[in-house]
Amino acid sequence: MPVIVAAHVVTATLSVILGTAVMLTEKGGARHKWLGRLWALTMCATALISFDIRELHPGHLSWVHGLSLLTFASLARAIWAIRHGNVRGHRRAMRGSFFALVAAGVAAVATPHRLLNLIVTGWIA
Repeated sequence: MPVIVAAHVVTATLSVILGTAVMLTEKGGARHKWLGRLWALTMCATALISFDIRELHPGHLSWVHGLSLLTFASLARAIWAIRHGNVRGHRRAMRGSFFALVAAGVAAVATPHRLLNLIVTGWIA
């Protein structure tokens, strides 16, 4: 597995773990805020790293990179919302980002011929 893909998988996996922890903590408390900030940081790292992965369209960005831009926009929206007291908007943007992350992971594993699919199905050891 190329190093950049491994880094992307690690940060995405960490994002799933942290996102789950954030959703399970009491909202508004210090732990929720700390974990939320850490989660947002790992999400940004995951999205940034994705721009160096160009397997779908070798040497070029593909439509998948649009999802990374959407991640940045969603996180910015969530941060803006909570700083302006819009808890509902914050919750919706963060949950949307989290569930999109999980869906992207499932899609990456389930799509035939993608590197993660080949690793999970045993075609690459």
